[in-house]
This record gives sequence, structure tokens and C-alpha cells, in this order.
Amino acid sequence: MTIERTAPGGALAQAEFDHFRQFLQDACGISLGENKQYLVTNRVRRLLEEHGLHSFTELVGVLKNNSNRRLRDQVIDVMTTNETFWFRDSYPFEYLKSTLLPELMLPANRMFGPVRIWSAACSSGQEPYSLSMVLEEYRRRAMGALARPVQIVATDLSSIVLEQARQGIYDRLSVMRGLSQERRDMYFDALDDNRWQVKPKLRECIEFRALNLLDSYAALGRFDVVFCRNVLIYFDAELKKRILEKIHGCLKPGGVVFLGSSEGVAGASHLFEMVRCEPGILYRAL
Repeated sequence: MTIERTAPGGALAQAEFDHFRQFLQDACGISLGENKQYLVTNRVRRLLEEHGLHSFTELVGVLKNNSNRRLRDQVIDVMTTNETFWFRDSYPFEYLKSTLLPELMLPANRMFGPVRIWSAACSSGQEPYSLSMVLEEYRRRAMGALARPVQIVATDLSSIVLEQARQGIYDRLSVMRGLSQERRDMYFDALDDNRWQVKPKLRECIEFRALNLLDSYAALGRFDVVFCRNVLIYFDAELKKRILEKIHGCLKPGGVVFLGSSEGVAGASHLFEMVRCEPGILYRAL
């Protein structure tokens, strides 16, 4: 049997691409389309050189043996688009502050324990920290008193970006993306080298946990609000349906989920009611 081998700087052979694509599908559900060889080569080539590997076939062999967890995390990290910024699309955060939190804090709801919010696929932390800022601003509007405590759980597949999120340290370019100067000055401490760190009070209310969306969500508990935004676009239709079914299963009665602007609940529409919260949309569990 002849194995197609590729030097780190060369073109990715079809057989190697197919092996790599299957690994990514099995590991985290990401479905790479055809003709993405250049994308894979561009993103992974540095890792081949760093780990002394001579082909993508050799790389997939190491990944399937699960003998190098750091390499596995690095591959998933570079192949996952961690494009994120503060208060992305703005409306989910505004609706949370103006409508959902006041509803959840009504006296009649105090008996239901903490309000729980899940930031799924949180990447390097901009979304959960944006949620924490919203909570702090709502708390100030309520004169510092909340009828129910709020817990934010942030999960991601990649241990690399989770560690970045836990530290809450961002360079100047990252801080500028969607964050007003007023919020930066209020919620961040300036470090050296033009870096900024999220203040401890915002980090303390967030629990960061590793989670593959293909796995069980049972250990997470149940949530009032789920942010699962700009993630489902990477999965095929059947996997999207399964993930939405599992999200529905971990929502409290009447709980809501925010998806990305180009995402919907097709295939699981019987589980959710679409609610317009101009200019956007949320989905309420039935």
C-alpha cells in the first residue's frame, strides 16, 4: 500500500485531507467542505514543523492514538474560528439587560434559585465577560440588590482558548473590538505592553469549563438563558438538530436561547417558539 506523504510546505494530498477531515468531524463535529486543502495546510503547517511531523497522514495517526493531548488541542484550536469580539450584534445583551433580567428577578421567581446563563463555545472569553458587564450594569441600576444570584457558565472545546479566557488578558486590538472606552476604563486594569485585564469582580462570577458540544450536557445543570451563537454553522444538519435538542433539554421551562444572526432552529423547530426582540430573534423553549 502506498501512503501519500506531504512535506510541511507542500500541497495537501486528497487522501491526507480526507483523513484529516474525518478526524475533525469525529473529534468535534466540524464539517469541512470540499476544496479546503489550502485552508487546512495554511492553519496546520506550523504545527507539523513544531512537532516534527512529516505529513498530515502522520499527524492524523498521532491524533487518533490520542498520544499527544496538547497537539490535539492545538489542532482543534487552529481549525476552530475563534473570531469574536465584545457585545457581538449588541441586541442579545441589550435584551438580556432590559427584558430578561427584570423578568427573572420578579418577586414571583425568587423561589427558583439562581439565574443561570450559559455561554457555549465561549472562545477567548469576550462573550461571557460581556455578559458579566451586563449583569454588573443591571446590578447598579437595581441599586446593588438582586432578587436572585446569577451564575455564568462558559464552555469551550479548546483548552488553549479557555486558559486565555480565564486569564482575561487582551491586547489593544482585541480590547478595541466592540468595547467602548467607558466600559474599558470601568471593567479593565491596564497592564504593560498595551494589554488590559478584566477586573476580578467580573471574572469571579464566571465558571469556565471544558466541554465538547458533541458530549453530554448533564453535568452543566439547567439554564434560564443560553448563548450558542455562530457555532452551529460549522455542523451538518443532523448534528445541528442533535445539539439543539440537547440545549432544549438543559433549559428550564420557558428558558431562552440566542443563536447567531445566520442560524436558526430548523429541524428542532417543534421544541422552540421564535420571539422577535427587534432587531433580533431569540428562541423560547416549549
